[in-house]
Amino acid sequence: MKRHFEVKHENFTISDDPARLDIDAICDFLSRTYWAQGRPHERTERALANSLVFGLYNGEKQIGIARVVTDYAIFAYLCDVFIHEDYRSHGLGKWLIETVMSHPDLEGLRRWTLATRDAHGLYKQFGWDALSSHENWMEIFHPFPNEGKEQLSLYR
Repeated sequence: MKRHFEVKHENFTISDDPARLDIDAICDFLSRTYWAQGRPHERTERALANSLVFGLYNGEKQIGIARVVTDYAIFAYLCDVFIHEDYRSHGLGKWLIETVMSHPDLEGLRRWTLATRDAHGLYKQFGWDALSSHENWMEIFHPFPNEGKEQLSLYR
C-alpha cells in the first residue's frame, strides 16, 4: 500500500491522498476560473483520477488544489492550481507550489510546464520562465462546448 505524502503548517495540510479530495468543492472552485469554466464535472473527476493531485485543507475542509500530469520520470504538467478566495494572500499558494515541486516522486524531472494568464510572478519565484523554445511546441486544442470565449484567450 502506497504511503501518501503529507505536510502540515499550523491548521493547514497539503496531501496527495486522493481519498481526501472533495470532488464537489474542486468542481466548484474550478467553475470560477478562466481556464476551467464550463468544464463538465465528469471530465474534472476523470482528470483528478488520472493525475497526481495535491489537496490543500484547513482542518478537513478543502481550500485548494494543484494537479500534476506526469510520467514520474521526465515530464510534468502543472495545472488546475487554485486557492479558495477566502484563503488567498496568506502565502498558501507559494507553500502549495513549493510542496508540489518538492514531492519525492517528482524530483529530477527534466521538464515541467504550465499555462497561466495571470500568475507569472508566483511561478517565477520557483524558477519558472517562458518556454525557451516555444516554436518547437505544438498543440491541438478542443474547447468544451459551453466554454466562454474569454477563456480561450489563454491559448490563442
